Amino acid sequence: MDQNGAVVGPLYLFELASSQARHLELRQSTIATNVANANTPGFKARDVEPFNKVLDGMPVRLATTSPSHLQLSAAETDTRATAKKDSWEVVHSGNSVSLEQEMIKGSDVNRDYSMNSAIVRSFHRMVLSSAKA
Repeated sequence: MDQNGAVVGPLYLFELASSQARHLELRQSTIATNVANANTPGFKARDVEPFNKVLDGMPVRLATTSPSHLQLSAAETDTRATAKKDSWEVVHSGNSVSLEQEMIKGSDVNRDYSMNSAIVRSFHRMVLSSAKA
């Protein structure tokens, strides 16, 4: 219960961050497999489904807690739109691994993991600060 007597629900941010970290681990492993097979004839590059597909069923909606807040339509607050990217090229051997594309994906994983870690650290500090008060 909080100081106003309202029941405070569980905090799911840590569970969500943990799920994303596992997803990023799987994606990094898949990228490493693609790079390791860059010279294997007939090997087709693979990738995992984007993490936001997990969140598709739960669109983020803004809460209006004051009459002075702006009213936004569901389309303006929808965070589910994504773009699908195909492999850049297929070489004569039938291999579809593009090392440049795999390095870009690896950089994306690194950036996403750093963002995930920073959010968890900030949330952890916030929870500790509220527990001290």
